[in-house]
Amino acid sequence: MATSANSSKSGNWKRNELWFLVIYAIVFYVIIINRSLQLSSDYYKHLSGLRPGWLLSNHLNDVSDAQWRNFRGNIPVLAVVFGIFTLLAYLMKAFFDLRVRGMSIVWLLFSLAYLSYLHGACIVFILSIATGNFLLVKIFAQKEYFPLIVWSYNILFLLCNRIYEGYSFSIFGKQWTFLDNYRGSFRWHICFNFVVLRMISFGFDYYWTNRDSHFDQEKHYQRCHICKSGKSCYQVLQERNLHKDKFGYITYLCYLVYAPLYIAGPILSFNAFASQLDLPQNTISVRNVTLNGFRWIFCFILMELMTHLFYYNAFANSDLWKRLSPMDVFIIGYGVLNFMWLKFLLIWRFFRFWSLINGIEAPENMPKCINNCHNLEGFWKNWHASFNKWLVRYLYIPLGGSKKKLLNVWVIFTFVAIWHDLEWKLLSWAWLTCLFFIPELAFKSARKAFQVQSSFGVCIFRELSAVAGAVTITCLMVANLVGFVVGPGGINWLLSSFLHEDGLPVLGGMLATFYIGTKIMFHIDEAKQRLP
Repeated sequence: MATSANSSKSGNWKRNELWFLVIYAIVFYVIIINRSLQLSSDYYKHLSGLRPGWLLSNHLNDVSDAQWRNFRGNIPVLAVVFGIFTLLAYLMKAFFDLRVRGMSIVWLLFSLAYLSYLHGACIVFILSIATGNFLLVKIFAQKEYFPLIVWSYNILFLLCNRIYEGYSFSIFGKQWTFLDNYRGSFRWHICFNFVVLRMISFGFDYYWTNRDSHFDQEKHYQRCHICKSGKSCYQVLQERNLHKDKFGYITYLCYLVYAPLYIAGPILSFNAFASQLDLPQNTISVRNVTLNGFRWIFCFILMELMTHLFYYNAFANSDLWKRLSPMDVFIIGYGVLNFMWLKFLLIWRFFRFWSLINGIEAPENMPKCINNCHNLEGFWKNWHASFNKWLVRYLYIPLGGSKKKLLNVWVIFTFVAIWHDLEWKLLSWAWLTCLFFIPELAFKSARKAFQVQSSFGVCIFRELSAVAGAVTITCLMVANLVGFVVGPGGINWLLSSFLHEDGLPVLGGMLATFYIGTKIMFHIDEAKQRLP
């Protein structure tokens, strides 16, 4: 009876707490939105990258982000191209009853046509480097030092491509200089970062074909509702070894340049890709794929509304934010991170949608909202999630996994920074993130060591977890602002602004708000656990 009474009191207290948290969140967002509108209205004349709007006629549209501007402007062309490719692929498959090799050839031809438009004569560089990787894999796959060869080869070209800006044909002789006039509409060495990940995936999936897998298939089948229904989920497709005859040159090239995922991903392993060429994905129904399309349209309209009303990115690209109050800097920083999340969600889901239509399932890159992550590990599992899966499979586990976690994060995030670009601000972002990982890992170890039993102990631990979440979210904001907005030179400015007399109350308010936000996330997680 006493236990039942305590449970009832706890439930009532949590309900009352949730009411308070929700009211606070509503007030917080009302303040943020109102001040954002005011900032945009006051400073729009001093911002660059604003264009006449279409959604709201009396508002300008913030298209200052080059990546978003290019993608947004090319959506109609990309939709037509992928629509034609999809129709032709389905017709050829239906008429000729094509299987793995047949569909590989079809998609390779379509994809090479697509790459010829994007990169022009530079397609030669892509095919040459890819062929070299294929030969290395086939020659050295049985050697113990194979991982060193594959990683060295791919990192070498990852660096050289950037240093030499995709190379000039003139370095091969004056007679080839004219080809520099036919370099296409898109820089090939930018897209090639994704090709590098696929080349490494092909190499290691081939290397592991005759080796014991660490994947516990029986345990997975007991937990996975997709596999219980008789289908194969993405993880099974990725972890299940293929026969060596699946690792042919045509299938390999098709995997590297598969048109729907070529420009931006999501990233999927070679095993998963080759498996779905034979048996197209059936885990996501036609209805759900269609719903994904409508959700994307809704998110696009939301993005347009956001860029018409709030000029966060234009502020970040200017020096104006340095003249603003700490509160305004926080609002712009918070807005920029939400803009980045929505931008990447739209880009990745667009290409994933076309891949799903063509029967190839790739992992969802943004399975969770940026405002629903309260620890570093959870955040990186849900931001560019397909890259996270790739890093775990091909880097984290081979390096020793959780046994060497603290060391591994430094290697992994350094690689992630170099993979993105050769910039000091990205390395600063990577190493700051690694530093912030240390207290989180220490806290998680302490939580495992001390198992609380009493309701008072559970309550105290919950509060400490919320405080830790607030600190983590603040650290994430700082790391991402340094990496993608202010650069390493802006660290001192950020610290001086928020540790100054005017900035301390704002910093305290930030921590309190993130503490409350973390508590809301706890309630969301508990509600999900109660679902059947």
